[in-house]
Amino acid sequence: MNIELFREYCLKKKAAEETFPFGEETIVFKVMGKMFALIGLDDPDNCNLKCNPDKAVELRSEFEAVKPGYHMNKQHWNTVHFNKDLPDKEILKLIDHSYELVAASLTKKIKEELNRN
Repeated sequence: MNIELFREYCLKKKAAEETFPFGEETIVFKVMGKMFALIGLDDPDNCNLKCNPDKAVELRSEFEAVKPGYHMNKQHWNTVHFNKDLPDKEILKLIDHSYELVAASLTKKIKEELNRN
């Protein structure tokens, strides 16, 4: 996995946007204003992704590449290191999972707006 593929995949998500709320060094991907992925430009070898808490614990025990979310709520976020023991296709699935979790948590009104896009 590399930052270009990661960025391209995140931006293919419905209503996804690229933002820089924490400064020029961190790209934050959002859906309808809510974060679902982050990647640092100063360290593009890993990303932060939202995750179901039970699944997060499972992934951390199974893969060396998956750690508790750096500078994030460690119950709900993972830091995923690229090019270790987690294949790219699994990282793409984790991006999907993160996006779906965030989209599912949106209010009914915002979900309706998302579905119109």
